[in-house]
Amino acid sequence: MARLMMILYAVIGTTLAGIGVVAAVSLNLYEFQAIIVAAVIGAVLGLPVSWLVARKLENI
Repeated sequence: MARLMMILYAVIGTTLAGIGVVAAVSLNLYEFQAIIVAAVIGAVLGLPVSWLVARKLENI
């Protein structure tokens, strides 16, 4: 399951990080630190999301 999770994280983590950056820019937070923090939060949130998706796919 760990292998599947890492493959899914490659897609899910970058997608959530991108969503975080778009959200930060939409809120007029153009500072470098705000954009990096938004990307890191999205990437960190991608870990449990990819784990949950991998677990659901394994149980099918």
